[in-house]
Amino acid sequence: MPAHVIADDQEALAVARALAEEFRAGASERDRERRLPRAELERLSASGLLAVTVPAAHGGADVGAGTLAEIFRLLASADPSLAQIPQSHFVYVNVIRRQGTPEQRRFFFGELLAGRRLGNAQSEAGTRHVQDIGTRLTPRPDGSLLLTGEKHYSTGALFADWIPVLARAADDALHVAYVPRDAPGLTVVDDWDGMGQRTTASGTVRLTGVVVPADRVLPHHLTFRGPQLHGATAQLLHAAIDVGIADGALAEAVSFVRTRSRPWFESGADTAAEDPLVIQRFGELGVTTRASRALLREAARAVEEARADLTDDTAAEASVAVAAAKAHAARTAVEVADALFDLAGTRSALDSLNLHRHWRDARTHTLHDPARWKIQHIGRHLLNGTRPPRHGLL
Repeated sequence: MPAHVIADDQEALAVARALAEEFRAGASERDRERRLPRAELERLSASGLLAVTVPAAHGGADVGAGTLAEIFRLLASADPSLAQIPQSHFVYVNVIRRQGTPEQRRFFFGELLAGRRLGNAQSEAGTRHVQDIGTRLTPRPDGSLLLTGEKHYSTGALFADWIPVLARAADDALHVAYVPRDAPGLTVVDDWDGMGQRTTASGTVRLTGVVVPADRVLPHHLTFRGPQLHGATAQLLHAAIDVGIADGALAEAVSFVRTRSRPWFESGADTAAEDPLVIQRFGELGVTTRASRALLREAARAVEEARADLTDDTAAEASVAVAAAKAHAARTAVEVADALFDLAGTRSALDSLNLHRHWRDARTHTLHDPARWKIQHIGRHLLNGTRPPRHGLL
């Protein structure tokens, strides 16, 4: 059955809300059993949400950054693992949008509208740092290229129709090769064993002499030669996931305290929800989560404004706004997920309840990139007017 084509931002948000409620019901069980969300991803594909950033000229809704961030926040509040899987999908849709030829755009946007999923194969283990890429594209006499390397933390690859692979060409410039999931020489290994985000299947991709046609390779290095929103958009989605984790954990804490917790005897309250110290702490967490949501909306607006008028200055403002949202959301997600236990009491620590999944997801997801460096770039921009560097992590 072909995927539904979403018409506009309003429909995209309505579909995301409905799917979030549907996915919420089985999230704890999927995490506990490490049951991969194959059926849920099929629902996500069929819904049309994975094609909402396809340009209008190609038949897509071309939703704004604010809508896309809200879609991720809603999904993450229900199941952070499920929300994480399509993050790279949208990042590599942006690469096609910015660096694809008209023919490449026509082909891949058609694939997206049909419900096809993009994975990712970018990070490598054992290199000097995250941007030290050893995977290689070697030209062949017939004009195609040979792709060889090994990738780790390849979220979405196991479930993908196409796997974008970050690799260096003969001139050492970064390119993205879009490889079919069933290409000869490509192996996806489900060896992810993280304590959190347990059902993302962020395992290993091995590439052994994979032949890639030249028209399936895009010059990613060109993205960073001028003002760009590649990093800001990618990080905006990470921030939205962190905000969603915090919202989901806070909602769980509210429900538990209202229905299952006992008041501390010294409070004199009849219920835990009437304990003045519990009320105080929930108020503090409410302020913190509201601040994270507000920063997320502000960051999305900055990205949209920069997209409408892309200059070095607007791109810098977008990157700084997203960095602020991500740094705050990362701290909020961990704080709220930890406070859940303090507020809910001893019973909340029972393994059978699996409430610790919120903290495990928060602690795992917030390790994607260090908030301390985001704070550095915010400070440099504020104090000295230094624009953030052009790379995909800011």
